[in-house]
Amino acid sequence: MAGDSYKTIRAAAEGYYTEKRSRFLSFAVPVSSVEEVKEWVDTYRKKYYDARHVCWAYMLGAGRKNFRSVDDGEPSSTAGKPILGQINSHELTDILIIVVRYFGGIELGTSGLITAYRTAASEAIAAAVTEECTVDEDITIVFEYPYLNGVMRVVKEMHPQILSQQFEMTCEMTLRIRRSNAESLKNKLLKVETVRLK
Repeated sequence: MAGDSYKTIRAAAEGYYTEKRSRFLSFAVPVSSVEEVKEWVDTYRKKYYDARHVCWAYMLGAGRKNFRSVDDGEPSSTAGKPILGQINSHELTDILIIVVRYFGGIELGTSGLITAYRTAASEAIAAAVTEECTVDEDITIVFEYPYLNGVMRVVKEMHPQILSQQFEMTCEMTLRIRRSNAESLKNKLLKVETVRLK
């Protein structure tokens, strides 16, 4: 995978797993901030207020450097870590996975818990539609109107998305392009007379 793309899920999805009468309900949710993660965790805690444990893990950002896992009362590293492990092994980001456990009366033991949380998380991921997104950069340029044709030639060649454009004596245009192509686009635009970056 290139450094300017990442995989995430398109929409929320659910999974389910049972082991020795314990039920594990799993939910994969697309998120983009820690605040969003907290809101979703609160929502699921309220919804499943009678559950024994609400364990979760998230990964944020294209660089996949912002993550956390929570065991919520399960023995250390038996719930949050296996959930995070599934996010990692599927190379996903901007995702929160919550696993709600209803205790069935029979202890599962450490390895049983790890397997159960890992499997429940993987069921939610399997039910989700994953997509690859690019990391984009926005570039704003200013130029004199007579050089519009030169600018548009570069735009046609490089295919950036045009976010905004203003045509007066001095024109302004904001373009969005995949990060790996941003330098090349800037260089080509700057070769057109009067073009400068804003």
